Formats: sequence, C-alpha cells, structure tokens
Amino acid sequence: MNDDIPAAGPAPRRRRNARGEGDRLRDEIISAAQRMLDELGDDEALSLRAVARAVSIAATSVYLHFPDRDALVLAVMRRCHEDLVRVGDAADAEAAERGPVAQLRARILAQAGWAREHPGLYKVLHESKVHRRLGMPFKEALVARTVTAVRRCVDAGLAPPDDPTTVAIDLRTAVNGMLSQRINEPDLPWSPAAEQIDRFLTKLVGVTLPDDG
Repeated sequence: MNDDIPAAGPAPRRRRNARGEGDRLRDEIISAAQRMLDELGDDEALSLRAVARAVSIAATSVYLHFPDRDALVLAVMRRCHEDLVRVGDAADAEAAERGPVAQLRARILAQAGWAREHPGLYKVLHESKVHRRLGMPFKEALVARTVTAVRRCVDAGLAPPDDPTTVAIDLRTAVNGMLSQRINEPDLPWSPAAEQIDRFLTKLVGVTLPDDG
C-alpha cells in the first residue's frame, strides 16, 4: 500500500519553501496526484515517487505531508468531491427559475458532465480500494444535496409522495452505476447520457419532464 522510500541518489532540485509555504507544497502534491489519477484511473497504480518527480521534490518530502499513498489519494478524492458539489450547486442555482425538477435534472447532468471530463478521477472516486479501506465520509455532502433536490420536487407536488432519502439513494445508485459503466465499457451502444438520466428521473423519482427537458 505504501511506496518504499527510494535509495539515496540524485533528486531534482527545488527551491526550499519559505516559512508558511508548506500548504502550497501540499497543494502542489495533491494537484500532481490528481492529474496522474485522472490518467491512470487506478489508485493502486499511483507512485509516490512519480508524484514527487512531477513536483520536483525528493520522494521523502511527500511523507512530510502524507504518511502513505492512501492518505494522498484520499486528499485528491476530497478535492474532487468538493468540485463535484460546486458544479452541481452552480447548475442547481442556474436552473432555479425553471423549478425543482429542472434543478434536480441540472444537478445530475452536471455530475455526468464532470465524469465525462474526468473519467479516471470519477472511477477512483467510486471504485478505489482506498474507498473500501478508509471510507470517504465527505461524500455525504453530495448525497445530502441530492436528497434536498428530490425533497423539493416532492414538496412541490411534482413527484409522488415518498421518502426523499430513499429516492435520492436509488437515483444516485442508478446514475453512478451508469456513469461507471460508460467509463469501463465505452464501446457499448450507449444512448445519450441525458436521455438515460431522464429515464431515471421519470422512473425512479416519478417526475414529469417538460418537452424541452
């Protein structure tokens, strides 16, 4: 699980961080790991030595910020989840004038768009061994956002009376499974993602979508 500290040898030279710049180095390490994980789509393939090389620091310096690879992957996934929440909130707010159903749909479509742009990161976020070993409790924030969006539809009489949490979890299970399958099996004859999401919304949430979606 942890990378062995490499044998002594020449390492890329980097200007020593000034006092107070440790957080900036930590951010650079996370950013480098994030780029690599998006390319790899596999947290087990991530090398701390490769991350250190990308940031031009000695591999031992990574351990000053992250005790092992799992801790670094978890930090990357936390950042990714925060980005998913942010894009979902922005889409929800933009659709506010069109009502709760449009807001829910916009939020789910934003998630799908993020997954399409960052398939490797989405794969790690939902399929990584780090998730199984450490858990990712921060993902509860996105669940809560979906529950709120479903509840607005129910409260407005735009969806059948039901427990919003149960409906939201069913919807998220379907959407996450669909997105993961599209990433893992891209050659299947997929219909457009928006059409599949609309089917989930009508069948699982029970909303009626306007003709223009």
